[in-house]
Amino acid sequence: MGTGGRFTKGSVTLVKICGLRDPAHALAAAEAGADFIGLVFAESGRRVSVEQAQAIVGALGEPRLVGAGGGAEHIEALLRRKRPLVVGVFADTDAETVNRTAEAVGLDLVQLSGDEPWGLCDKLSRPVLKAVKVKDGTSAEEIIATLRPGAVPLLDTHSEGALGGTGRTFDWSVAAEVARRFPIVLAGGLTPENVGEAVRRVRPWAVDVSSGVETDGVKDVEKIRAFIAVVREAST
Repeated sequence: MGTGGRFTKGSVTLVKICGLRDPAHALAAAEAGADFIGLVFAESGRRVSVEQAQAIVGALGEPRLVGAGGGAEHIEALLRRKRPLVVGVFADTDAETVNRTAEAVGLDLVQLSGDEPWGLCDKLSRPVLKAVKVKDGTSAEEIIATLRPGAVPLLDTHSEGALGGTGRTFDWSVAAEVARRFPIVLAGGLTPENVGEAVRRVRPWAVDVSSGVETDGVKDVEKIRAFIAVVREAST
């Protein structure tokens, strides 16, 4: 595992707003200071087509940053050139399809949210966030034992039959123990009301939110702004 990007005093936790489906909300998230915009290509109520994704990327008006591999340090270097980075979320999709979609849309990163083997990361043309589903009772050592080079781990709540966006948290003390050793993305049940505590307790490299900034299943611009503001305050 790469070790770059660990949260330290004075660092600012990065923010990923996921499950965006239209240019207006993507632009609002960018203007609010989001570091990553997540577009879902996996089976989900938040799924976008290639055409929808192209419209969102086009609206952001940022140049593509193409390059494979690298961990947190490499992604931070990309952020110094472009912000927000656009992340495509896939689940149990073959490498050829992921790479083809990334090229067609202009994705900067990809996220694997299914049961993919870590070896798939080496076949992808973009830097990778790799979801690790945390079950009740899972220890930090058990999580760490599953991690492999080639991606930044994204710790999310395990929910049978769901890829994420369930609105449920998991044991943050476990996440904090992993985060002491590796840069992680913390996901699962985060909201503007609880993300400040999560950042202070876990000290993650980044946080990821989807349902927590929605109202009646639709992205809420005020909640997006509030979420990002709370993260910034908690991590500085």
